[in-house]
Amino acid sequence: MVRLLGRSGTRSPRLGGARSAAAHERVRRPSVGRAPGGRDGQGRGVPRDGGGRGRRDSGLRAALGGRSLAGQVFVFQVVIVLLLVVAAVVALLLQSRSDTTREARSRSLAVAQTFANSPGIVAALRSPDPTAVLQPSAEAARMAAGVDFIVVTDTEGIRYTHPKPDRIGKKFVGNIAPALAGGIVVEEIEGTIGRLVQATVPVETTDGTVVGLVSSGITTKHVGGAANRQLPLLLGAAGVALALATAGTALVSRRLLRQTRGLGPREMTRMYEHHDAVLHSVREGVIIIGGEGELLLANDEAHRLLHLPDDAERRQVLELGLDPETAALLASGRVATDEVHLVGDRLLAINQRPTDLAGGPSGSVATLRDSTELRALSGRAEAARERLHLLYDAGVTVGTGLNVGRTAEELAELAVPRFADFATVDLFDAVLAGEEPEAGSALRRTALSGISKDAPLYPLGEQIRFVDSSPQARSLRTGLPVTEPDLAAASGWQVQDLERSAQIVDFGIHSLITVPVRAGALVLGVVTFWRSERPEPFDTDEVALAEELVARAAVSIDNARRFTREHGLAVTLQRSLLPRRLPAQNALDIAYRYLPAQAGVGGDWFDVLPLSGARVALVVGDVVGHGLHAAATMGRLRTAVHNFSALDLAPDELLTLLDELVGRIDQDEASDGTAAPVTGATCLYAVYDPVKQRCTMARAGHPPPAVVSPDGTVEFSDAPAGPPLGVGGLPFEATELQLAEGSRLVLYTDGLVEDRERDIDAGLELLRGALVRAASPEDTCQAVLDALLPARPSDDIALLVARTRALGADRVAEREVPMDPAAVREVRALVGRQLAEWDLEELEFTTELILSELVTNAIRYGSAPVRVRLLLDRTLICEVFDGSSTSPHLRYAALSDEGGRGLFLVAQLAERWGTRYTPNGKIIWTEQPLPQAAPQPPL
Repeated sequence: MVRLLGRSGTRSPRLGGARSAAAHERVRRPSVGRAPGGRDGQGRGVPRDGGGRGRRDSGLRAALGGRSLAGQVFVFQVVIVLLLVVAAVVALLLQSRSDTTREARSRSLAVAQTFANSPGIVAALRSPDPTAVLQPSAEAARMAAGVDFIVVTDTEGIRYTHPKPDRIGKKFVGNIAPALAGGIVVEEIEGTIGRLVQATVPVETTDGTVVGLVSSGITTKHVGGAANRQLPLLLGAAGVALALATAGTALVSRRLLRQTRGLGPREMTRMYEHHDAVLHSVREGVIIIGGEGELLLANDEAHRLLHLPDDAERRQVLELGLDPETAALLASGRVATDEVHLVGDRLLAINQRPTDLAGGPSGSVATLRDSTELRALSGRAEAARERLHLLYDAGVTVGTGLNVGRTAEELAELAVPRFADFATVDLFDAVLAGEEPEAGSALRRTALSGISKDAPLYPLGEQIRFVDSSPQARSLRTGLPVTEPDLAAASGWQVQDLERSAQIVDFGIHSLITVPVRAGALVLGVVTFWRSERPEPFDTDEVALAEELVARAAVSIDNARRFTREHGLAVTLQRSLLPRRLPAQNALDIAYRYLPAQAGVGGDWFDVLPLSGARVALVVGDVVGHGLHAAATMGRLRTAVHNFSALDLAPDELLTLLDELVGRIDQDEASDGTAAPVTGATCLYAVYDPVKQRCTMARAGHPPPAVVSPDGTVEFSDAPAGPPLGVGGLPFEATELQLAEGSRLVLYTDGLVEDRERDIDAGLELLRGALVRAASPEDTCQAVLDALLPARPSDDIALLVARTRALGADRVAEREVPMDPAAVREVRALVGRQLAEWDLEELEFTTELILSELVTNAIRYGSAPVRVRLLLDRTLICEVFDGSSTSPHLRYAALSDEGGRGLFLVAQLAERWGTRYTPNGKIIWTEQPLPQAAPQPPL
């Protein structure tokens, strides 16, 4: 048994007897005077009370006196508590001062900015006597805000206000140069009232011109005071801590004295022997080296690991036959932590610490641990950890977007160089288009990543057809990964391209793994991992890792494919539902813009609808949301507006029908449970009449249109907003605007004037400024988008700009008709003269026949008054008004019927005809195409 020097009991054969005897004598000395059983060294009994208690009390006092370990611990605790209290007091004072300064800066700056931006301050500064206006309000604000002064100065620093009136008109004390440049100055100065913090801010006009300065200040003694309130609490806590430290140390000292005084030589010897047994039984080598480099102790495990001779103790470490590096480390005594040394066929992890750090004997202690197997296990664990980390990164970095190509690039970039030296992703063209691939079709190189850019692999974007014997084709066919450990000998792979295959092998690429990209039963493509740097081919674990890596990426690629398909369908649907070109009409000069949101298609839409009587309807609507549902809902609403406009309804009546339609759509979808209801749909419907130059409009929760007069004045219509479509319960109101020729009517959706960083009021002001700077509709559209379009629109934007025209009086003929059938002859005469004036004699017969029938019906079945109006626009328009609201119906008369053929003839002769209701009656109208040589209204 090996023992430390100075121990008694069983002797170690490696240590001398003299030292053991001395150690035995040292062990016996503490027990002289009292034995464990209450006896002295001669076996006499010792009383347990009286003198014993006095000795314990004196021992406790000695312990607390600082000479014992317990006393030193007590003193150390007292010092620590005192240091903590001092540090806390200093920190409290510093924090209080910092908080005081910060609060003073914040309060003075807030008061100065508030007063500088208060209403009317600019006007006050420009008034003849700024002091008379500003001094009362400055003093009121100073007392309300709790600051020491609020000073308003001109740009030269001359005071307009001050708490002390005798200082008004004098130069302001402080740095005002940054404030004159539009900045803010906050400074700490030593003033006449003490140390203070003052903030100086500029007073600016709307164009940014600095017209004055406002300074607010407060002395630091008026802020804070928390330190005075917290200091007593802190001192009280320190006293409690000192009391607790004293009590704890006394308790520990009493227990230590009680436990150690009864420990005799025999028990101490047994304790040392137990330590020896533990030392030699541990599976870690322990050696102790003296200050001269001699080996003092080596346990059994150290002898085994270092192959030490039996007489190694008391010999120099450098003479034990160890390898030079290990011997030099042990002899040096330097600090070492888990240094690995090769000793024979073992890897030993050595930890070494000197023994004289705390006043102990010179020398060092070293432990040795066999880490050969641990290194092997650690290598495998590290490889497993790296693979798990790679899979985790695949879940985080692959599939960050919904783009198929970008997802494939992310997979290739992740694999290189952590898993492979080169990585290629080949997908079917149908997958890139969002469709399901067909077996046997060609693939396209979608992603390519490698440690160098000159590898002779197929380039990015190339279309590839893999031969049946290639690993890629086998993976696509079987749905399983394929490994080629030696490309130089893989004839099936070389058949794909003999020349390129030879170049790849010459480049140094020697093995590969191909893994199919599978999403369920659907194979989307193939991923190939190539190796060139590491000499060994891919092993079984790496094949499993590649399969798991591609499987995770395949989900993202398939999601991107599905999104591409759905996005394409939504875009196609939306483009098919929006007008591709504007209809021909002469009432308005129109320009428009439509910009989809970056996130996808939405529900914004617009339309231009020619109506009867040369009128034109303008429509702008918005369905909240994005995607197919919003686009489909937009299409349904646009179709409904088309149908309702054919009835020549007033704007408020049309929105009422549209509101009922949205309500029915919501009911159907709520009962079906497969789609969300239409929430937040808005619409603006306006009808412009070029004859009367009047615009009638109504809106359902939509932003108000802007009207730009010919002189450039911009106004936003005050038409009642009305509830959004589908809410129901409230009527819609129409309003009429009289527009001069050349006025511009601007309709838009909310995505133009508001977003996450700008509210609608700010957007409307920007829109107003852009409209003032533009002239034509096209210029207006461009100017508006330049001023308001965000960098990344979060919502669709629809913009419609219409400049009004007037149908001249020379192209309008109107006449009142008496309620007499004989008046039909006068109408025909009027038609003849007017058509001759317009050079439309070719239409005289049909027009006379149409008007004769319509006027006769109005006189016979209608009520007074009856009026006839002819309009020359892109067509010849005939209108007959009467005061009756009864609408005629087209019917087919039998051979024996005497009547019922009039409207049938009108429908055959006219290109279009219909009925339009007015508040006082109805209008029957017809349109006839003009001859090709007929004059057209000027554009």
